[in-house]
Amino acid sequence: MELMVTVAVIGILAAIVFPAYGDYIRRSRIAEGIGELSTVRVRMEQYYQDNRNYGPPAATACGLTMPTTPSFNITCAQAVGGQTFVITAAGTDAGGMSGYEFTIDQSGARATTEFAGAEVTAACWLKKAGETCQDGQGGQGSGPEQEEEN
Repeated sequence: MELMVTVAVIGILAAIVFPAYGDYIRRSRIAEGIGELSTVRVRMEQYYQDNRNYGPPAATACGLTMPTTPSFNITCAQAVGGQTFVITAAGTDAGGMSGYEFTIDQSGARATTEFAGAEVTAACWLKKAGETCQDGQGGQGSGPEQEEEN
């Protein structure tokens, strides 16, 4: 009898712990992806300071080599003329992040275009299910590049 109670308790705990652990891992991978987006944006601004454009004016690819991560494919596209860009982090199947997509542009505007396989139009980086841009979590204006109002 005691063995059955022990097995039942372990089963209940496992049913609670495994989904929570999966969400924790997913959120850490999202942080990795949006961290790379922020890093690449800074590198693009440094490139612009040196070259007065974000890449060769006749090209559609940005002037930098994009980093690789196990969970996200990082890509960059620029408009012809080299004065604007959009960097995208798209989740990979291999990294268990398929269905997640985040972007940032030259002005620092952040967006989530896909989250958990559903298309969204959030003007911020969502980090967990049920979150909105009004929650103050990763929305445009929450980064260090924004000036404080007096």
